[in-house]
Amino acid sequence: MANLSFLLPVLALSLLAVFAVDAATTLQDFCVTNPIGQGNSLCKDPKLVEANDFLFSGLHIAGNTTNPAGSRVTPVFASQLPGLNTLGISMARVDIAPWGVNPPHSHPRATEIFTVLEGTLEVGFITSNPENRHFKKVLQKGDVFVFPIGLIHYQRNIGNCNVVAIAALSSQNPGAITIGNAVFGATPEIASEVLIKAFKLDKNAINYLQSKF
Repeated sequence: MANLSFLLPVLALSLLAVFAVDAATTLQDFCVTNPIGQGNSLCKDPKLVEANDFLFSGLHIAGNTTNPAGSRVTPVFASQLPGLNTLGISMARVDIAPWGVNPPHSHPRATEIFTVLEGTLEVGFITSNPENRHFKKVLQKGDVFVFPIGLIHYQRNIGNCNVVAIAALSSQNPGAITIGNAVFGATPEIASEVLIKAFKLDKNAINYLQSKF
C-alpha cells in the first residue's frame, strides 16, 4: 500500500501534464508565431493575423542537389510557416539526384510519413538496441512509407531520374540529427579516444572523418 500511495501522486501529476498540454491547444483557434518586434507575447495578436500567416509558397521549386550527398530538403516548419505554431504538424519536400542519398538521420520529436511523387528510391530505418533491425524497401511513385519517431532512417535514389517526395511530420519542429554530422562534426569535437573505441577505427581514420565534417 505504501508503494501505491507513492505512485498515485506521480501518476496524477503525469496525467495533469498531458492534459495541460492538450488543453493549451484548445484555448484559441491558432497561435501564429510572433515575429520579433511584435511584442513579448508568444502569439501574434489575433487581430493582426492575416491569410499570409498560413501560406507557404515554393514547394513546386526543385531543391538544389549539387552537393556531396546529392539531396536537398525544403522544410515547411513553423519557422517557415508561422501559422503552424502549436498545431503539431509540418512537412518538407525532398529532392534526391540519381544515386544521391538523404543521409542517415533521425527526427527526435516526430514520426515521418513519406510519399514518393517521382522516381524510385530505397528507404530504410533501424530499430533501437539491442536488435538494430534494418527495415528496407524500394519505393515507386505513389508509395508511402512511415519512419517511426526517433529512429535512424535514410533514403537513396537507385534510379536514373530525380526523386521528388513529400514528407509529413507529426511536429511543428521535428528536429533533424544527421548521424555523420553529429558524431564527426560536433563543436567542440568528440574526443578521438571515444570515437576510436565506438567505431573500432584507428586515430588516423577518425581524424580523416572529422576533417570531412
